Formats: sequence, structure tokens, C-alpha cells
Amino acid sequence: MDEKMAVPSSNERNDFDKLPAAQVLSSKDVETEASAQKAGDAVEAAVTQTHMSLLEGLRRYPKAAAWSMLLSTTIVMLAYDTILLGSFYAYPSFQRKYGELAKKGYQIPASWQSGLSDGSNVGGIIGLILNGFLSDRYGHRTVFLGALVATTGFIFILFFAPNLTVLLVGEILCGIPFGMFQGLTTAYASEVVPVVLRHYLTSYINLCWVFGHFIGAGVLRALLTRTDKWGYKIPFAIQWIWPLPLFVGILFAPESPWFLIRRARFDDAKQSLRRLATRPDDAELDDNLKLMIHTNDIEREVQAGTSYLDCFKGVDLRRTEIVCMAYLIQYLSGNGLSGYSTYFFEQAGLSTTDSFDLTMAQYAIGFVGTVGSWFLMARFGRRTLYLTGMVLSSILLMIIGFLGLASAHNDSANWAKGALLLVFFCVHSLFIGPLLYAIIGEIPSTRLRQKSIVLAASAWSILGLVNASLTPHMLNPTSWNWGAKAGFFWGGLSILSTVWTYFRLPEAKNRTFAELDVLFNNRVSARKFRTCAVDLSNGTVTEGGRDASVVG
Repeated sequence: MDEKMAVPSSNERNDFDKLPAAQVLSSKDVETEASAQKAGDAVEAAVTQTHMSLLEGLRRYPKAAAWSMLLSTTIVMLAYDTILLGSFYAYPSFQRKYGELAKKGYQIPASWQSGLSDGSNVGGIIGLILNGFLSDRYGHRTVFLGALVATTGFIFILFFAPNLTVLLVGEILCGIPFGMFQGLTTAYASEVVPVVLRHYLTSYINLCWVFGHFIGAGVLRALLTRTDKWGYKIPFAIQWIWPLPLFVGILFAPESPWFLIRRARFDDAKQSLRRLATRPDDAELDDNLKLMIHTNDIEREVQAGTSYLDCFKGVDLRRTEIVCMAYLIQYLSGNGLSGYSTYFFEQAGLSTTDSFDLTMAQYAIGFVGTVGSWFLMARFGRRTLYLTGMVLSSILLMIIGFLGLASAHNDSANWAKGALLLVFFCVHSLFIGPLLYAIIGEIPSTRLRQKSIVLAASAWSILGLVNASLTPHMLNPTSWNWGAKAGFFWGGLSILSTVWTYFRLPEAKNRTFAELDVLFNNRVSARKFRTCAVDLSNGTVTEGGRDASVVG
């Protein structure tokens, strides 16, 4: 302890020496007692959070939910841009401007389809890596604002692109702020709301993806009959709608209290907590603050670093593996086809109009599925739903592959392919897609959360490069021309991912970040996360009265 103590007189020292040893408190004893008291307050705050009902959470933290939803809405821009690019490959006015004449009319060459999608992913990776450094130094809010300004400028390149080369440059540059949004939203959503609201607000990000895709598909469907340049320029111009209102809103948003804790700005963290809650009393704020400090202390004792390298050390390596695989499974489970769904429908034998109509239906299903997942997660958690979704996805993809063996002129088979792909998207939207954001928001340690999300999203973007290189060749009639037979490829990868999910994905339902730290630190098996009891006061876990610290 740093405080200076008054020097006692000789008489006082004699009296002090006569005291029994049990009554003498050393500075270490006082420090231990204070630490125990802090841990006790943290345990009390953890119990309060894990026993809070949904209605109570909404009543006490409506502002936290609102701020989280506002900042997550930046994903709508990212989703809108990705649906534009994938759908433009089947868009008549875009094909005539940038494509080459082929047997079936104008086509964007498969190499350029891959290149444009790769450019967006490369920009996203750059943005994610930059975000990992910038957000740790300047905070979430500042990086959000800077990324919005950059987005506004880079859209000009897309709008005025005279050829595919300039369009590629625009996609790379736009991908940088979009990558930042991707890394920021999940971290912010998981850090500003209590446990009971965490999976709703993190999975809301998936709903933002659906919103962006749906708006993009609707805009493209409305302009489908336009044959002039405005058929594809108007969709690009609509992207300028988002940045200004989002900038104004985020300008007044509170900073993440966890960021402030990591920077040892405890008073600012308390004020941030005050802004996120409705009329909180000082005792409640102090208990929540102590829980956050206690969680940070637990992680510092196990692993003090906050660098990218620390994500691959000790127990954090396992946590990094989980968030990376949860992200990669979004592609490995076959959802890589979603960005090319309109083109898939068209190459499956359906008309352009029918293809866009089915794409609209796909994103409407995505909306319903995401909302439905909220209720299922509250009841069943993450692991069970994720595993169920993987099994169903594997089955559906293999069936689609077998339908691809039918004649291209078989209308019944063509519509069956489209219908089953919609069922696949329904399964993904209900069991897999929304759960991703709950998983990556919960599993990393609080000190490494931003870095872990960046690594996971970067891995996803790298696999996106592979997907962007392979899928156009699979579907393009001038290349491999697999069509629906691509279901065999993605179905096989989905089966392998199902095996990983069973053995490695833990359950984080109703767990505070401190409890998750203890479970990981004790190396609890993924299949035992749901049943283990956690004692935060001494950092131990038990199951049925027996030590459960064995990884299975």
C-alpha cells in the first residue's frame, strides 16, 4: 500500500507489541480483506445480472439497447454494398456497361467477379486490422466517426467508376471502413448491455445484415427495367443516405465502459455506466464497476498482454480458435452462396425477374429467422441451436447437389433448387447466422475481445477471398458451370464443420464475462460449460460436487 502511516510513540509501540497476533492487521491483511470485499461485491453484481429477467433488463437498460442498435446499424451499409456487388453480376444494365458479350448475353467475366469480390474483402481485412489498433487507443466511438467520414468519400469512386479497374479500387477503399464497422459493432454491443440483453443485441447485427441485403435487393428489383446507366448508378448513390444521420447519432453515444476500464479511467467508466442505465443508484453503479474491474483483474493475472500475439497464448488460444471457427463456419456451412443467390437462381434456369423475386423472399425469410432465433436462444442457448443448424444445413446442401444432376430444362427441378435454397437460408437465419454474433461477443476475454473479433473477422474475410474465387467459377456457365451441383462441395465442408461444433463449441448462455473467464481458465470441456457451477470468489468450478477442470 502506498499510504504513509504515522509513526507511533514508544508507549504506543509497547502497547502494540502486547496485542495478540490474531488482532494485528498487516498492510497485506488489509489489502487481502479489501480484495475479498471487492470480489464479494463483484459476485453480488454477477448474481444480479444473471438473474435479471428480460423485461427488467429492458426497463433498466433501454438506453444501452438503443445506443447498441444505433451503432450496429452501420452494418446496414456494409450489407447493402455486398448485395449490390453480388447482384450486379446478374443485372442487365450493369452487365452491358462492364460485361463482355457471351452466348447467353452480356456476362461479367468470372475472373473479374472474383477480383471485385476479393477487392472488397482485402479492404475489409485492412480495415479490421486498423480497427484492432485504433479502437484500443482511441475508443469505439471515435473510430466509428472516422470510418463514417471515410465511407462518404469513397462512395464517390464507386459512383463515377468508368470501368472495372476503377470500380475495383473503389471496392477496396470502401472495404476499409466497412471492415472497421464489422469489428466494432459486436464488441460495442456485447460491452454496453447486461447479460440478459447480450444475445439479443449482438444477434441484432445479423438483422442489420438482413436489412441491408433486403433494401439492396428491393432497390435493384425496382430498377430492374431501367436500361440506362442510372439502373446501377442510383443504387450506388443511395449509399450516401446513411453516413450523416449515423454520424450525428454516434457523436453523442457513450463510450464503452470496458474500454475505459482497460484504460484505468474508472470515473469515466462509471459515468458511461450511468448513461447506459435508467436512474441507477450509486450502489448499483459501484457494484457493476467492481465486477468489471474484478473481471479485468482476473484476466490480467492469467495473461496481462493485450496484443494480437496474446490471442494465441495460454487459454486465450482456445478462445481465439472458437471465435475464428464460428466466423469461418458462416462460409463453410454453405452460406457463401448467399451473396450470389440471385446469380445462382438465374444459372439454375430461372428468369432474371424470378431470380430477384426469390432473392427478396430470401431476405424476408432472414428477417423472420433472426427474430425467431432470439426466442430460441433465450430457451436453448447457443450450442444446441448451432449444432442443429449445422446438421440441417448439411442435409439440405447435399439434396440441392443431387437436384443439380437433373436436366437444366427441367422446370420442376429448377424451382425445387430455388425452394430448397430458400429453406437453407431459413435454417441458417434461424440457427446459425444470428448466433455467430452472440458467440464472438461472449467468448473472447474482455481485454482481448477487440483483437479476437478482428482476427476472426479477418479469417472470415480471407475465406471470403477463397469463396469469391471459387463460387463464380462454380456458377458461371462460361467456367466450371457446376450450378446446383456446388451443393456437394459446400455440403461436405458443412459436415466437417458439424463435427467441430460438437466437440469444441461451448455454451455461454447466462454467463457473465467473469464466469466465462473462470471456466476457460479451468479448462472446462465445451460439453460441460452449461452444467458447471462457478465460484467467482476463488476462481473454481464444480460439477456435481466434483472438480470439472478437464478438457474433453
